[in-house]
Amino acid sequence: MINNVGLIGVGRFGKVLANILKKGFHVKAYDIVPSKISGDLEKCELEEILKLEHIFIAVPIRYFEPLIKEVSKKINHPSTIIDVCSVKKHTSEIMLKHLPKDIGIISSHPMFGPDSFNSNVKLKMMINKTRVEQNIFKYWKQFFTNQNIKVIEMTPDEHDKIAARTQGVTHLLGRTLKSFGINKTNIDTKGFRDLIDLVDQTCNDTWDLYSDLQLYNPYTSTMLNDLKSSLKNIEDKSAVASPTFNLDFIFLIL
Repeated sequence: MINNVGLIGVGRFGKVLANILKKGFHVKAYDIVPSKISGDLEKCELEEILKLEHIFIAVPIRYFEPLIKEVSKKINHPSTIIDVCSVKKHTSEIMLKHLPKDIGIISSHPMFGPDSFNSNVKLKMMINKTRVEQNIFKYWKQFFTNQNIKVIEMTPDEHDKIAARTQGVTHLLGRTLKSFGINKTNIDTKGFRDLIDLVDQTCNDTWDLYSDLQLYNPYTSTMLNDLKSSLKNIEDKSAVASPTFNLDFIFLIL
């Protein structure tokens, strides 16, 4: 029976993850900014976290590899590491490369954030049995299922291909509309209000998250090229009706 779990990283999503984990376990947490750890989370040093058998990692993608390198030097007994980063091929390859062979690895990505977590939307979570015993993988898959989260198995590569065209596009459009200067009016349609909500939701996240999604997902460049081609297609069709019509302002943003 698992009583204690470790959590490394208590940022915006780390707090959400902690609230989920607290439904079944005592959570011991570590963050390089200790003041982020509050409430009934037990504040610990990294070395104490690494003594636990089950450890979740919720740090920004850009800091993931330096952390795993540090963990690999300090961890000295069999454990299971579960990462929740928003890209999966990059992080799974890093864990396989640096972590000792007796360390279990589960790659996961909860497909919700701090804002959508509190909505009425059915929550989903991607998970992959990267290198771990089947009984441990089944245990965590069942735990998240019990939290009313739909757990979907797929490979890290499959995840990144899909996420580039879903999460990546979502964040790109949110940031683009923010840069465009979209604002509420007194004649908003429901569709327009949905766009306002998209801006609010995506821009509540840090710029680091947005840029990391673009940088570390290997399918981002394909997504951007396809999106530019689609915009060009619309521009060409619209030019038939209006020769002065163009979408250059969007291309400048992309």
